[in-house]
Amino acid sequence: MNEDAFNMALRKFLKEVGVTSQREIEQAVRDAVADGRLKGDEKLPAKVVLTVGGIDLEHVIEKDISLE
Repeated sequence: MNEDAFNMALRKFLKEVGVTSQREIEQAVRDAVADGRLKGDEKLPAKVVLTVGGIDLEHVIEKDISLE
């Protein structure tokens, strides 16, 4: 295994996940505040399930996202 190539591929994947996830969450929250589904002072429960095929990895992260 080429450690450098693996590390770069993993970093690119995680950057894509982080950037696109943040963009999607921000837009969904703005839309929900704009149409009255949220007041803007909530804590929203968030959950990410990361799976990687070929190694049977499943990693779950759960955390509240505070709007205040």
